[in-house]
Amino acid sequence: RVDPKDAGSLRVQFNALDLALYRRARSLARTPETVRWVRRFSRPGEQGLLWYGLGAAGALVDSERRGHWVKATAVVGGSYLISTSIKMAIGRKRPVVEDLPHLMATPTGLSFPSSHSTSSFAAARAYTGLLPTGPLYCGATAMALSRLYLGVHYPSDVAAGVGLGTLLGSVGR
Repeated sequence: RVDPKDAGSLRVQFNALDLALYRRARSLARTPETVRWVRRFSRPGEQGLLWYGLGAAGALVDSERRGHWVKATAVVGGSYLISTSIKMAIGRKRPVVEDLPHLMATPTGLSFPSSHSTSSFAAARAYTGLLPTGPLYCGATAMALSRLYLGVHYPSDVAAGVGLGTLLGSVGR
């Protein structure tokens, strides 16, 4: 059994670590050009749009495996809906660190889990076998890390999204 006061202490320690990792990631070298590029890269990840487009293109050009593409794309859509539902239920606010403002606007002020990370890792898992695995996971990882770079998620939000997306993508396969 965990003593409630120990649980509170663990929570404080976890939050301090999360914030320290957030600050560390946000301290990476930035130029206006890099920020602009990362924003452009991250924007199509909203609501999983990049991954839906990939699935739709696959279904159009790969008629032999069209059913697999459609199912995998539905998995991505379902993962986004589940992630958003969890986000609304938990209600964790996005990071607000005075000296580290967000570098991109977001549709909501909610943070946990990262839906970009969830849909990206669900897509990487669901599209495995339809596309080469390496590029899928590189794209998913870059999408997830872009959210931390832009300051709109804590590391734990991204990690939770990676885990949830991997799980949902695996179940959907």
